[in-house]
Amino acid sequence: MYIIVISMNNQTKGVLLAATTALLWGMLAIGLKVSLNYFDSYTVVWFRFFIATVSLISIFSIKKPSFLNVLKKPPRLMLLAGLFLGFNYIGYMQGIKLAGPAATQIIIQTGPIVLGLVGFIIFKEKINLIRGIGFLIAALGFSVFYFYQISEFGTEKTEFTKGVAWILFGALSWVSYAVTNKKLVTQWHPQQVNLIVFALPVILFLPMADFSALTSNHEWWIWLLMIALGINTVVAYGTLAASFKYAEANRISIVITLNPIITFIFLEIMMTMNVQWFEIKPVPTMAFAGAALVLLGAILAVGIKRR
Repeated sequence: MYIIVISMNNQTKGVLLAATTALLWGMLAIGLKVSLNYFDSYTVVWFRFFIATVSLISIFSIKKPSFLNVLKKPPRLMLLAGLFLGFNYIGYMQGIKLAGPAATQIIIQTGPIVLGLVGFIIFKEKINLIRGIGFLIAALGFSVFYFYQISEFGTEKTEFTKGVAWILFGALSWVSYAVTNKKLVTQWHPQQVNLIVFALPVILFLPMADFSALTSNHEWWIWLLMIALGINTVVAYGTLAASFKYAEANRISIVITLNPIITFIFLEIMMTMNVQWFEIKPVPTMAFAGAALVLLGAILAVGIKRR
């Protein structure tokens, strides 16, 4: 017990919070793909932000009414962060639709990798030899992931290419969001920041949401899934925002890159159990080798301090 208490410094807290985000995002890709059986991308994105916004307003109204003051006159940087996050969500969602959850989870990781580089270049964060090697191994792992998984989409190149373009758009939008968010959490509570960045896309995507689909008579579990996707948004970005307060951006980026492995594990379980919610592309053996490289690189990049 003594060792656990000693190890819980700010960096450890940041890494654990980022790991929570990675787990939630790993499961999210599958849930989003299922939701596309019933709603279009814009409607799902709008509903997620709507549930997230309503959840935060409800919580703040009861526990922290003062947090709602940020709604009166939100800072421009906060609004910009909301715009970037909205772009990230729709890019990611279109990637899920066109390229599938497995490929999307691989390609979207260009975001955390670029964020890590931003941490070194813009925020002047420190890097030692071991962490540098870990970062390179993680990058190599994702290259292996990409090369072998993309081979499964050889007969659907046009659709896949469109999906990749959307994913890269979403990834770069996420980097812009993360950079602005890191600045914002030094002056505002992370959940106040989240309230604005969730609320803005509700307005942004309102004209594109299909309310006829939302008012259709769906089974109860579909609504449960949609609500869960919205709550996932609150929790995942709540832990992500808090992680930036405790740990360096490049460390957070590497931990977050673990989430594709989580997705692949769930997809393999679904294939084994013959769950047919959607078509699942098989994962080549070498793609799993890439996953192992990513895991090794992440462990090295996060860093294990000697006692």
